[in-house]
Amino acid sequence: MFLGHYAVALSAKRVAPNASLGTLVMASQFIDLLWPLLLLAGVEHVRLDPGNTVVTPLDFYDYPVSHSLVGVLLWGGIVGGVYFALRRSWTNSLVVGLAVVSHWVLDLIVHRPDLPLHFTGEPRVGLGLWNSLPLTLVLELGLLAVGTFLYVGATKAKDRTGSYGLAGLLVVLVGIYVANVVGPPPPDVGMIGIAGNASWLFVLWAAWIDRHRQAVR
Repeated sequence: MFLGHYAVALSAKRVAPNASLGTLVMASQFIDLLWPLLLLAGVEHVRLDPGNTVVTPLDFYDYPVSHSLVGVLLWGGIVGGVYFALRRSWTNSLVVGLAVVSHWVLDLIVHRPDLPLHFTGEPRVGLGLWNSLPLTLVLELGLLAVGTFLYVGATKAKDRTGSYGLAGLLVVLVGIYVANVVGPPPPDVGMIGIAGNASWLFVLWAAWIDRHRQAVR
């Protein structure tokens, strides 16, 4: 799952209008922002396995710290708790924490059975939607369309930056997604970790957009 996680962040703005879109993107993508760091540090592991699924050539065989259900619940509590300590908003903190947890729920739909439930790495679950490219595209693009609709309905642009910045972000996200689906696999595992850390740029981009938009009451 890729676009669907951004869809969660966009949708969450409707119930947490005072939370920055940058914060919501960080929360919904937190697990995939943490994973590249653990990958580069050698704490978690992945291998290239073309044909692993129709959609991705990656075999996620060892990532219990970032992607186990127990781990994600823990990270959700930590991120939500840190947000509350900084902002003192129970509602927004709950939304931020749930956005972190939503990542595992959406991954459960698309991953083959490789998502661990515990830090031990077993048992593993996954519904395997990545074995069908058409269904995967319908789900990802559909979620992004719904999320964009809800975000645009919950906010309005203060200036052109608020409009064009959002449009640009959506175009880039869809472009990256399509390139990952139809393009060649990454050259090596190290490049996966480096590219994954570049996702922090989207957190900053989302925060920049949100400063040029305001909530519609």
